[in-house]
Amino acid sequence: MPPARPHPLSVGIAGLGTIGMALARRLHAGVPHLRLAAATSGDADRARARLGAAGIEAPVLPLAALVGASDVVVECAPAAAFRGIAEAAVAAGRIFMPLSVGALLDHLDLVDHAAGQGARIIVPTGALIGLDAVRAAAEGTIHSVTLVSRKPPAGLIGAPYLVERGISLAGLAAPLRVFAGNARDGARGFPANVNIAAALGLAGIGPERTALEIWADPTVTRNTHRIEVEADSARFAMTIENVPSAENPRTGKITALSVIACLRGLTGTLKIGT
Repeated sequence: MPPARPHPLSVGIAGLGTIGMALARRLHAGVPHLRLAAATSGDADRARARLGAAGIEAPVLPLAALVGASDVVVECAPAAAFRGIAEAAVAAGRIFMPLSVGALLDHLDLVDHAAGQGARIIVPTGALIGLDAVRAAAEGTIHSVTLVSRKPPAGLIGAPYLVERGISLAGLAAPLRVFAGNARDGARGFPANVNIAAALGLAGIGPERTALEIWADPTVTRNTHRIEVEADSARFAMTIENVPSAENPRTGKITALSVIACLRGLTGTLKIGT
Protein backbone atom coordinates (compact mmCIF):
# COMPACT_ATOMS: atom_id res chain seq x y z
CA MET A 1 0.00 0.00 0.00
CA PRO A 2 1.25 3.51 -0.73
CA PRO A 3 2.06 5.58 2.36
CA ALA A 4 -0.74 7.71 3.70
CA ARG A 5 -0.68 11.33 2.65
CA PRO A 6 0.13 13.70 5.52
CA HIS A 7 -2.70 15.67 6.99
CA PRO A 8 -2.61 19.30 5.86
CA LEU A 9 -1.16 21.81 8.28
CA SER A 10 -3.84 24.04 9.75
CA VAL A 11 -2.85 27.70 9.50
CA GLY A 12 -4.27 30.40 11.76
CA ILE A 13 -3.86 34.03 10.77
CA ALA A 14 -3.54 36.57 13.57
CA GLY A 15 -4.35 39.92 11.98
CA LEU A 16 -6.33 40.60 8.83
CA GLY A 17 -4.65 43.67 7.42
CA THR A 18 -3.00 43.79 4.02
CA ILE A 19 -0.75 40.78 4.57
CA GLY A 20 -3.27 38.75 6.51
CA MET A 21 -5.91 39.11 3.82
CA ALA A 22 -3.41 38.24 1.08
CA LEU A 23 -2.53 35.06 2.97
CA ALA A 24 -6.18 34.22 3.53
CA ARG A 25 -6.95 34.59 -0.18
CA ARG A 26 -4.02 32.41 -1.20
CA LEU A 27 -4.78 29.65 1.31
CA HIS A 28 -8.47 29.75 0.45
CA ALA A 29 -7.58 29.36 -3.24
CA GLY A 30 -5.69 26.21 -2.34
CA VAL A 31 -2.10 25.39 -1.42
CA PRO A 32 -1.14 21.70 -1.21
CA HIS A 33 -0.89 20.35 2.35
CA LEU A 34 -2.01 23.65 3.90
CA ARG A 35 -5.44 24.61 5.19
CA LEU A 36 -6.77 27.94 6.42
CA ALA A 37 -8.13 27.10 9.86
CA ALA A 38 -9.28 30.47 11.19
CA ALA A 39 -8.37 34.10 11.72
CA THR A 40 -8.35 36.40 14.69
CA SER A 41 -8.45 40.19 14.79
CA GLY A 42 -8.85 43.09 17.17
CA ASP A 43 -12.04 43.96 15.28
CA ALA A 44 -13.85 40.67 14.74
CA ASP A 45 -16.86 42.17 12.96
CA ARG A 46 -14.66 43.98 10.45
CA ALA A 47 -12.61 40.83 9.94
CA ARG A 48 -15.74 38.77 9.21
CA ALA A 49 -16.89 41.42 6.76
CA ARG A 50 -13.54 41.42 4.94
CA LEU A 51 -13.46 37.64 4.67
CA GLY A 52 -17.08 37.56 3.52
CA ALA A 53 -16.47 40.19 0.85
CA ALA A 54 -13.58 38.08 -0.45
CA GLY A 55 -15.70 34.94 -0.48
CA ILE A 56 -13.50 33.25 2.12
CA GLU A 57 -15.25 30.83 4.42
CA ALA A 58 -13.15 30.80 7.58
CA PRO A 59 -14.20 31.48 11.16
CA VAL A 60 -12.99 34.54 13.07
CA LEU A 61 -12.16 33.29 16.54
CA PRO A 62 -10.79 34.65 19.81
CA LEU A 63 -7.04 34.21 20.09
CA ALA A 64 -7.14 31.16 22.38
CA ALA A 65 -9.55 29.36 20.07
CA LEU A 66 -7.47 30.25 17.01
CA VAL A 67 -4.36 28.76 18.62
CA GLY A 68 -6.30 25.64 19.56
CA ALA A 69 -7.46 25.19 15.95
CA SER A 70 -4.05 25.77 14.32
CA ASP A 71 -0.78 23.94 13.80
CA VAL A 72 0.87 27.16 12.64
CA VAL A 73 0.03 30.67 13.86
CA VAL A 74 1.09 33.43 11.48
CA GLU A 75 1.32 36.83 13.18
CA CYS A 76 0.66 39.79 10.91
CA ALA A 77 -0.91 42.15 13.44
CA PRO A 78 0.13 45.58 14.76
CA ALA A 79 3.31 45.35 16.83
CA ALA A 80 1.39 46.25 20.00
CA ALA A 81 -0.47 42.91 19.78
CA PHE A 82 2.69 40.87 19.27
CA ARG A 83 3.35 39.67 22.81
CA GLY A 84 -0.12 38.31 23.42
CA ILE A 85 -0.23 36.41 20.14
CA ALA A 86 3.29 35.06 20.55
CA GLU A 87 2.80 33.91 24.13
CA ALA A 88 -0.41 32.08 23.29
CA ALA A 89 1.14 30.27 20.30
CA VAL A 90 4.35 29.34 22.10
CA ALA A 91 2.59 28.17 25.28
CA ALA A 92 0.48 25.81 23.17
CA GLY A 93 3.57 24.35 21.46
CA ARG A 94 2.63 25.66 18.03
CA ILE A 95 4.80 26.77 15.13
CA PHE A 96 4.81 30.55 15.48
CA MET A 97 5.58 32.57 12.37
CA PRO A 98 5.98 36.29 13.19
CA LEU A 99 6.06 39.11 10.66
CA SER A 100 6.51 41.81 13.33
CA VAL A 101 10.15 40.79 13.59
CA GLY A 102 11.12 44.12 15.10
CA ALA A 103 8.83 43.33 18.04
CA LEU A 104 10.49 39.92 18.39
CA LEU A 105 13.77 41.69 19.21
CA ASP A 106 12.18 43.00 22.41
CA HIS A 107 10.75 39.60 23.36
CA LEU A 108 13.60 37.15 22.74
CA ASP A 109 12.77 35.42 26.02
CA LEU A 110 10.11 33.68 23.93
CA VAL A 111 12.85 31.67 22.23
CA ASP A 112 13.81 29.95 25.49
CA HIS A 113 10.13 29.55 26.37
CA ALA A 114 9.50 27.90 23.01
CA ALA A 115 12.24 25.35 23.67
CA GLY A 116 10.51 24.31 26.87
CA GLN A 117 7.10 24.04 25.21
CA GLY A 118 8.11 22.17 22.08
CA ALA A 119 7.19 25.20 19.99
CA ARG A 120 9.13 26.65 17.06
CA ILE A 121 9.57 30.27 16.01
CA ILE A 122 10.16 30.59 12.27
CA VAL A 123 10.81 34.00 10.73
CA PRO A 124 9.97 34.17 6.99
CA THR A 125 12.34 35.92 4.64
CA GLY A 126 9.69 38.56 3.99
CA ALA A 127 10.61 41.47 1.76
CA LEU A 128 14.37 40.93 2.02
CA ILE A 129 16.74 39.12 -0.30
CA GLY A 130 19.67 36.98 0.68
CA LEU A 131 18.91 35.75 4.20
CA ASP A 132 20.11 32.28 3.16
CA ALA A 133 23.51 33.70 2.24
CA VAL A 134 23.71 35.72 5.46
CA ARG A 135 22.81 32.68 7.58
CA ALA A 136 25.44 30.63 5.80
CA ALA A 137 28.09 33.32 6.31
CA ALA A 138 27.15 33.49 10.00
CA GLU A 139 28.34 29.90 10.39
CA GLY A 140 31.77 31.42 9.84
CA THR A 141 32.74 35.00 10.73
CA ILE A 142 30.88 38.04 9.47
CA HIS A 143 32.78 41.30 9.78
CA SER A 144 30.05 43.74 8.78
CA VAL A 145 26.47 43.93 7.54
CA THR A 146 24.88 47.08 6.13
CA LEU A 147 21.31 47.60 4.96
CA VAL A 148 20.22 50.69 3.04
CA SER A 149 16.45 51.01 2.61
CA ARG A 150 14.82 53.52 0.28
CA LYS A 151 11.07 54.02 0.27
CA PRO A 152 8.64 56.46 -1.32
CA PRO A 153 7.86 59.08 1.35
CA ALA A 154 4.23 57.90 1.65
CA GLY A 155 5.50 54.56 2.94
CA LEU A 156 7.28 56.20 5.89
CA ILE A 157 4.74 58.79 7.00
CA GLY A 158 3.59 58.19 10.56
CA ALA A 159 6.69 56.28 11.70
CA PRO A 160 7.25 56.95 15.44
CA TYR A 161 10.86 58.06 14.85
CA LEU A 162 9.71 60.78 12.47
CA VAL A 163 6.75 61.86 14.60
CA GLU A 164 8.85 62.16 17.76
CA ARG A 165 11.39 64.36 15.98
CA GLY A 166 8.90 66.44 14.03
CA ILE A 167 10.31 65.31 10.68
CA SER A 168 7.84 66.05 7.89
CA LEU A 169 8.04 64.36 4.51
CA ALA A 170 5.30 66.43 2.93
CA GLY A 171 6.34 67.84 -0.44
CA LEU A 172 9.74 66.14 -0.33
CA ALA A 173 11.48 66.80 -3.66
CA ALA A 174 14.83 65.05 -3.17
CA PRO A 175 16.04 61.93 -1.32
CA LEU A 176 16.38 62.50 2.42
CA ARG A 177 18.18 60.20 4.85
CA VAL A 178 15.85 60.03 7.84
CA PHE A 179 17.72 57.45 9.92
CA ALA A 180 21.26 56.16 10.38
CA GLY A 181 22.05 53.75 13.17
CA ASN A 182 21.66 50.08 13.96
CA ALA A 183 18.91 47.63 13.12
CA ARG A 184 17.54 47.42 16.67
CA ASP A 185 16.98 51.16 16.95
CA GLY A 186 15.66 51.32 13.40
CA ALA A 187 13.12 48.58 14.03
CA ARG A 188 11.85 50.41 17.10
CA GLY A 189 11.61 53.74 15.33
CA PHE A 190 10.02 52.36 12.16
CA PRO A 191 8.02 49.30 13.35
CA ALA A 192 5.83 49.14 10.26
CA ASN A 193 8.67 49.65 7.80
CA VAL A 194 11.87 47.79 8.58
CA ASN A 195 11.04 44.41 10.06
CA ILE A 196 13.50 43.31 7.40
CA ALA A 197 16.29 44.98 9.36
CA ALA A 198 15.40 42.96 12.44
CA ALA A 199 15.34 39.73 10.42
CA LEU A 200 18.71 40.58 8.89
CA GLY A 201 20.16 41.25 12.34
CA LEU A 202 18.91 37.93 13.70
CA ALA A 203 20.24 36.04 10.67
CA GLY A 204 23.70 37.59 10.83
CA ILE A 205 25.74 39.39 13.50
CA GLY A 206 22.94 40.70 15.68
CA PRO A 207 20.77 43.81 15.41
CA GLU A 208 23.16 46.02 17.36
CA ARG A 209 26.02 45.38 14.91
CA THR A 210 23.87 45.57 11.77
CA ALA A 211 24.17 49.05 10.25
CA LEU A 212 20.99 50.58 8.85
CA GLU A 213 20.17 53.63 6.77
CA ILE A 214 16.60 54.61 5.88
CA TRP A 215 15.90 57.08 3.07
CA ALA A 216 12.68 58.77 2.10
CA ASP A 217 13.12 58.96 -1.64
CA PRO A 218 10.54 60.58 -3.93
CA THR A 219 12.49 59.35 -6.97
CA VAL A 220 11.64 55.67 -6.32
CA THR A 221 8.31 53.93 -6.77
CA ARG A 222 9.35 50.67 -5.12
CA ASN A 223 10.58 49.79 -1.65
CA THR A 224 14.28 49.23 -2.32
CA HIS A 225 16.71 47.44 -0.02
CA ARG A 226 20.43 46.88 -0.54
CA ILE A 227 22.47 44.54 1.67
CA GLU A 228 26.25 44.56 1.81
CA VAL A 229 28.04 41.81 3.74
CA GLU A 230 31.74 41.35 4.42
CA ALA A 231 32.66 37.93 5.83
CA ASP A 232 35.57 35.53 5.96
CA SER A 233 33.74 33.24 3.54
CA ALA A 234 32.43 35.75 1.01
CA ARG A 235 31.78 39.36 0.16
CA PHE A 236 28.38 40.02 -1.37
CA ALA A 237 25.90 42.77 -2.11
CA MET A 238 22.27 42.34 -3.09
CA THR A 239 19.46 44.70 -4.04
CA ILE A 240 15.74 44.07 -4.17
CA GLU A 241 13.03 46.44 -5.40
CA ASN A 242 9.68 45.42 -3.95
CA VAL A 243 6.38 46.50 -5.45
CA PRO A 244 4.34 48.18 -2.69
CA SER A 245 0.90 46.82 -1.94
CA ALA A 246 -1.94 48.91 -3.37
CA GLU A 247 -3.68 48.76 0.03
CA ASN A 248 -0.67 49.71 2.15
CA PRO A 249 2.46 51.32 0.67
CA ARG A 250 4.45 50.30 3.76
CA THR A 251 4.13 46.66 2.74
CA GLY A 252 5.62 44.96 -0.30
CA LYS A 253 3.57 42.44 -2.26
CA ILE A 254 6.34 39.88 -1.90
CA THR A 255 5.93 39.66 1.89
CA ALA A 256 2.77 37.56 1.82
CA LEU A 257 4.24 35.41 -0.95
CA SER A 258 7.28 34.80 1.23
CA VAL A 259 5.04 33.49 4.01
CA ILE A 260 3.35 31.08 1.62
CA ALA A 261 6.77 29.87 0.43
CA CYS A 262 7.85 29.41 4.06
CA LEU A 263 4.68 27.45 4.84
CA ARG A 264 5.24 25.25 1.78
CA GLY A 265 8.70 24.47 3.13
CA LEU A 266 7.15 22.96 6.25
CA THR A 267 5.29 20.32 4.28
CA GLY A 268 6.97 19.90 0.89
CA THR A 269 8.99 16.82 -0.01
CA LEU A 270 11.50 19.04 -1.84
CA LYS A 271 12.84 22.17 -0.13
CA ILE A 272 15.22 24.55 -1.89
CA GLY A 273 17.50 26.73 0.19
CA THR A 274 18.57 26.60 3.80
